[in-house]
Amino acid sequence: MALQQKKALSKTSKVRPSTGNSTSTPQSQCLPSEIEVKYKMAECYTMLKQDKDAIAILDGIPSRQRTPKINMMLANLYKKAGQERPSVTSYKEVLRQCPLALDAILGLLSLSVKGAEVASMTMNVIQTVPNLDWLSVWIKAYAFVHTGDNSRAINTICSLEKKSLLRDNVDLLGSLADLYFRAGDNKNSVLKFEQAQMLDPYLIKGMDVYGYLLAREGRLEDVENLGCRLFNISDQHAEPWVVSGCHSFYSKRYSRALYLGAKAIQLNSNSVQALLLKGAALRNMGRVQEAIIHFREAIRLAPCRLDCYEGLIECYLASNSIREAMVMANNVYKTLGANAQTLTLLATVCLEDPVTQEKAKTLLDKALNQRPDYIKAVVKKAELLSREQKYEDGIALLRNALANQSDCVLHRILGDFLVAVNEYQEAMDQYSIALSLDPNDQKSLEGMQKMEKEESPTDATQEEDVDDMEGSGEEGDLEGSDSEAAQWADQEQWFGMQ
Repeated sequence: MALQQKKALSKTSKVRPSTGNSTSTPQSQCLPSEIEVKYKMAECYTMLKQDKDAIAILDGIPSRQRTPKINMMLANLYKKAGQERPSVTSYKEVLRQCPLALDAILGLLSLSVKGAEVASMTMNVIQTVPNLDWLSVWIKAYAFVHTGDNSRAINTICSLEKKSLLRDNVDLLGSLADLYFRAGDNKNSVLKFEQAQMLDPYLIKGMDVYGYLLAREGRLEDVENLGCRLFNISDQHAEPWVVSGCHSFYSKRYSRALYLGAKAIQLNSNSVQALLLKGAALRNMGRVQEAIIHFREAIRLAPCRLDCYEGLIECYLASNSIREAMVMANNVYKTLGANAQTLTLLATVCLEDPVTQEKAKTLLDKALNQRPDYIKAVVKKAELLSREQKYEDGIALLRNALANQSDCVLHRILGDFLVAVNEYQEAMDQYSIALSLDPNDQKSLEGMQKMEKEESPTDATQEEDVDDMEGSGEEGDLEGSDSEAAQWADQEQWFGMQ
């Protein structure tokens, strides 16, 4: 592929457009202009991942001769290179020539240009073209998105979706699904992704997040099917590789997840979900410092996504760097505001230090007052109550949280609390519900097996004897897992750091 692109580039560079002084011939009229040739060369350089060369050749075109597509390419290249000022200038030039260029509007909003300023650049066309009253609301919605105001962004996009012109719009549904995900409302996020996927079976954008959510819910068969479908559409996007990586990660095959995450980054270095996947795999493999690098890069690309900060803080806690974790959690709290998610994240760090236990309790109470159904806050509050051995309070908290939703972790923790108060039968029921939601949940399985052994110690002793006699039968599985780890070890060395 790269060889073909280089050949195309060399052929393109040999084209010589006719000058104004030469005689016009039918052959010369068929030749592209010099500006078009440079644009095509820049496209080739971009496909070869030689962005500096692409910028250099487009910069050589005088400003007055740059078409909207040239300015758009320049803006995207500048943005990718971290050159915000020239990127903003190029996006504005696109909007000056094409006031309805939505990608340019999104580009400006992503670079922290105020929504009011962007809207003013489209005001004339909104007033003159009929049926464009939705555009100002659309700009307002995505301004909220890029400032991290998830709740207002969700409300604004929902109001847009109700309008007949934008009903069942796949882009809006994808944005809404992503916003629900950022707000921690995974249930609605999955529903919106499924709706978008039904409307557009060839949809790839956002499917990496969708796959991650399915994997977290334990729906690994659905994740595998989604990955296969995406690979059939295209293997040149990061999303299929990330989805397959999520399947491997939640199957505890971390070497393979690392390889697939690195492959996704190779295809798209700006894929936040790929960076998070690779960082999580590195962390679980004990390579914490390398994981930190990937989470920091994810934060740079998506400063409003809380899960990027969560990954970094988990790395700090894994390496006993509680002070760094506390500093980061406080910064997130101040930057993204006091919502249920940031309060819970700060409380999570406070729980690691015996001195700040009371502060953690206060923060979790505030989070649950804002969102009584926020699962992470419920889990951390239950953890705190377990430490204090307030099992009855914990049971009441978990029953209240499970009244309007069903979650594997909540059912499992409720089972643990019921065991502590000798409610064995109901505890068994809760473990069964947890396993029905996620058959791979090891802790629920262990809880159920422990209860079964306590109920029938004679049978348990006999089972242990049988296991000892047949212990050699498990060696083949262990050897198989070692060979798989070795299989991906070579790939890991190449993809270890991108």
